[in-house]
Amino acid sequence: MSTENEMDTHTKNTTSTIKEEIILPEETTATYTDHILTIKGANGELSRIFNHPDITLALKDNTITIQCNRPRRKQKALVGTYHAHINNMIHGINVGFEYHMKTVYSHFPIKTSVQGTTFIIENFLGERSPRKAQILENVTVDIAGDMVTVKGIDKEKVGQTVANIERATAVKRRDIRVFQDGIYRIDRGGNT
Repeated sequence: MSTENEMDTHTKNTTSTIKEEIILPEETTATYTDHILTIKGANGELSRIFNHPDITLALKDNTITIQCNRPRRKQKALVGTYHAHINNMIHGINVGFEYHMKTVYSHFPIKTSVQGTTFIIENFLGERSPRKAQILENVTVDIAGDMVTVKGIDKEKVGQTVANIERATAVKRRDIRVFQDGIYRIDRGGNT
């Protein structure tokens, strides 16, 4: 049997509403049509689809509102995810994202280069054929000696490009305690 307090608590939880607001900085504009949010700023523009039947996005003046009526645990988490995605979009178009990587070798000197949208890794562990990693669109990769800088406005594309480069230098069929050669991310350049 349930008591009155338990019933009151259940009733209160089902009628609650979660509401998050994001205020756009100056010189940043946003449009929201057909579940597609487009944000324009100093470095360019980013678009993303936000489509969920329980969560509504609204744009009024300089404020983006994320709202969910009678949320459950998954909807609460999704509201937080939407909030983080929108903040990343705003940060990307105004400041950008920058990751720093370092080329590390002890056995064979590694030579790196960029050809179009491909990152080339030559002489990795003395291999004759070069290893390749894909550079995603709107991401730039700069090489200065053994340092590699990956920049862009879309956090997910910059992070995926860094992961592609790290994964391309995976050591297989050797003892990774001895062969620690590779290209590794060392920091995010102060931009999270």
